[in-house]
Amino acid sequence: MHLTSNEHPPLPHALTQWRTTLARTAADLVTEIMTNPRGTMSPSVYETARLVRTAPWLDGHGDRCAYLLRTQRPDGWWGHPDGYDLVPTLSATEALLHELDRPATDPARPPAAPLARAALTGLWALADRLDLDTDHQNAVPDTIAAELIIPWLIDELNSQLASSDGRLGAAALHLPHGIDRHPLTRLRTAAAARTPLPEKLWHTLEALGEQAADAPGVRLTASAVGSSSAATAAWLAGRPPQEAPAALLARTQARWGGPVPGVLSIAVFERAWVLGFLLDAGIPLTIPPELPAYLETSLDTAGAPAGPGLPPDSDDTAAVLHTLALTGRPTPVHCLWPYEADTYFRCFPGERTPSTSTNAHILEALLTTAPPDEPAEEQTRRRTAADKTETWLLNQQHHNGSWDDKWHASPYYATMCCTVALARGHHPRTHEALTRAGQWALDTQRPDGSWGRWEGTVEETSYALQILLRAHPDDLPPPVARAVTDGCTHLLDHQDDADFAPLWHDKDLYTPVTVVKAARVAALYTAASRLEQAARPAAPAFLP
Repeated sequence: MHLTSNEHPPLPHALTQWRTTLARTAADLVTEIMTNPRGTMSPSVYETARLVRTAPWLDGHGDRCAYLLRTQRPDGWWGHPDGYDLVPTLSATEALLHELDRPATDPARPPAAPLARAALTGLWALADRLDLDTDHQNAVPDTIAAELIIPWLIDELNSQLASSDGRLGAAALHLPHGIDRHPLTRLRTAAAARTPLPEKLWHTLEALGEQAADAPGVRLTASAVGSSSAATAAWLAGRPPQEAPAALLARTQARWGGPVPGVLSIAVFERAWVLGFLLDAGIPLTIPPELPAYLETSLDTAGAPAGPGLPPDSDDTAAVLHTLALTGRPTPVHCLWPYEADTYFRCFPGERTPSTSTNAHILEALLTTAPPDEPAEEQTRRRTAADKTETWLLNQQHHNGSWDDKWHASPYYATMCCTVALARGHHPRTHEALTRAGQWALDTQRPDGSWGRWEGTVEETSYALQILLRAHPDDLPPPVARAVTDGCTHLLDHQDDADFAPLWHDKDLYTPVTVVKAARVAALYTAASRLEQAARPAAPAFLP
């Protein structure tokens, strides 16, 4: 059955049928995450360009070059604005300039003219912006390892500029404000001294350049290095043929037709988030027993990773714990304690900046995960940790009512995470915080009923609906009901969309596609339930 908005706000009498259809869609999503062992992500410009540069031997090389040419913006940049275009543009420009130096007789190399045009317009765009960064207006977003990737790629491009004797028409590139070479220098010094690299750095091993192939302590996990195509290809460079990782790279590029995603597997992340969204919305589901069993086996004493080949982190750990509790299989939360700081929880050891969405997920886990045989001292510790995490989250709220986060480009994601988590607690400041968050969402709705940072998107509209519904748990005032109805209509009008805007932080922005589908279904189902409730006639009042 196909949902329809009928070009009007959904009618109350149609809402029951609407929810039935959404429940079937949710069941399809559960099947989808069970049949896809690695998860579904959008391709990455950054990661694809690294394979163009490092692995021209890999099948699909010409398709990867074509992808870079196809995704370049008319102004020479790749990626989203507000600084999110710096890392992908550095990566694509450096790769295409190097591709121009490869023998023209190689049948996998595209024609020189479009390569040169794309590479030079990217280079000149970079030179213009970085030369004008003296006013500090071009802040660099906190994407993964930006402090390592940016100086590395700028050095690589400057080396190409120096060897071109001015033919490329650009001067040496400057580092942007807020980025220096010290973190990369320290990493290279440690690698040269044969100090084993922490596992969390393996995902960006390629930033070591030639040192990556001999990086101390690095090994293959699930046939890859750091669950990254770029890191794996850099590690393979100069080594004897390695059948397993080369085969994995070949399968990965084949799945996307040449390009590759930023992470090779998000299986744990995708399954925990998708199932958590759907169950939290109250959607009736038949859950295959192997799904919670998989989530249980992803946990160890250090928690759960986003997927095989990645180190554990507290965000995925909390999501797994919360989702298991929703399935009726609550698990002790002691694997969260290694991440605990004085006033909040870290995502992983050695973290530079804390995450609001991670702490929101941890708060949910602390509030919902209570095994029946939980010892009294563990219960006390869990509740104390929940209290301080609530306080920390409330203190991170902006004056306009929103939150932001280092794992996502949109404040709607962070605000949704914080709103949903805080609504479960009992802090005396929570009501006021949720009211402000709801008003912010109401004030920022677009004329077409959508929400979004740069443009209206399905994902951000789904989150904004959840914010409004959690901010008004008892009733929906008329302006809120209209906003919710308009938002639902927008989602119904875009129900067949599958090409979602990339908003999640990795080395550049990406989309966990099935997670976004689940967020849309959960928002529509929750809204349908609330609108249906609001449409029921009030029960008559009887005097005694």
